[in-house]
Amino acid sequence: MCPVLCCRYNGALPGGDRGRKKSRFALYRRAKANGVRPSTVHILTNPQDSKAVNSKGHHSISFTLSRNQTVVVEYCHDPDTDMFQIGRSTESPIDFVVTDTAGGSGGSKEPEDSSVSPSTISRFACRVVCQRRPPYTARIYAAGFDSSKNIFLGEKATKWKNPDGHMDGLTTNGVLVMHPEGFPDDSRQGAWREISVCGDVYTLRETRSGPVRGQLAQGESSALQDGSLVDLCGATLLWRTAEGLLRAPTLRHLDALRLELNAGRPQCPVGLNTLAFPSLPRSHSLEERQPWAYLACGHVHGHHDWGQRPERHREEAGGGGGGEDGGAGGVGGNRECPLCRSLGPYVPLWLGCEPALYVDAGAPTHAFTPCGHVSSERTARYWAETPLPHGTHAFRPTCPFCSTPLAPSPGYARLIFQGPVD
Repeated sequence: MCPVLCCRYNGALPGGDRGRKKSRFALYRRAKANGVRPSTVHILTNPQDSKAVNSKGHHSISFTLSRNQTVVVEYCHDPDTDMFQIGRSTESPIDFVVTDTAGGSGGSKEPEDSSVSPSTISRFACRVVCQRRPPYTARIYAAGFDSSKNIFLGEKATKWKNPDGHMDGLTTNGVLVMHPEGFPDDSRQGAWREISVCGDVYTLRETRSGPVRGQLAQGESSALQDGSLVDLCGATLLWRTAEGLLRAPTLRHLDALRLELNAGRPQCPVGLNTLAFPSLPRSHSLEERQPWAYLACGHVHGHHDWGQRPERHREEAGGGGGGEDGGAGGVGGNRECPLCRSLGPYVPLWLGCEPALYVDAGAPTHAFTPCGHVSSERTARYWAETPLPHGTHAFRPTCPFCSTPLAPSPGYARLIFQGPVD
């Protein structure tokens, strides 16, 4: 099996993929099963007893109810499952190290100073448990086991005892999941839910870290499916199944589409110079023939300095664009298209390089507004209609390739290329 968890970077981390810190993570059946399942339950009244239980080398989850009472659930080895853990920590129990995805200014930049902006991603955020035999069902659980093989839910954590007697709880900022319907052929967004430490599904809390859990979502499952989104409060992951990836475009296919587009020799309608998208590995740095576009109308041009408007006009038009060079085409505002006089963001265009984020293999005809990432029309429409968690209780559509917040509906523009005049 080879399902993939994909972070919202355009094919690679800004500094390059390094070890367990990468933009995508493939899950393979381990040589030896490392899954665990609930076993013995201990109800302790002495904190020292808790340490004794946790020192046996077994995985365990501790639910602190008060200073004098702790419920410890021991976990035993499960030969039928593999466990993969995700979080911000770089300690060995974490298989996939994720950091906050900063939207805006290209959106593919990692936080430069975590002390200024503390991460909201848990060090041991969640775990995925996969069956080792068909159908290889993968289920997600909030929280991961630390280096001592423990999960601790302190006295202030949201936790409860279920009617069947087993304990459960939520992490501070929660692990949210959205399962789409009909992905990717006839994709429709599902409802966002919260996953508990024991893998049950609940409606969302009033705020992200609110003290009261939502309602149990009867009949809903924590089993991941093709296109499921997992939000860790600072990073959103996309789950693609092995079967889904077989139908997704490959990087070679995306490059073939790029070459086909360049073979049409699109030209700047004013400068008449031929434009060309750079090869995908170099698609994060501006090149001389880079296509640029006025996203209010979609007209594609070469880079130029025409059409700059006074600041008051920019404010009247509202907003501004964000390109991967850090601003709206490096000029920091809206520009007037010389062909149709539309006023809006003027940005360089960047091909979306992560195949797992595409819902089809269509031609690159549409660009997200205001970042300028280019994809197929169906891909642009799907992500523009998919609100992702933002802050404590808000949701907003963002570019799947860089996490830049999208402009109001539709959030993307159809590109208009001019062919050669000769």
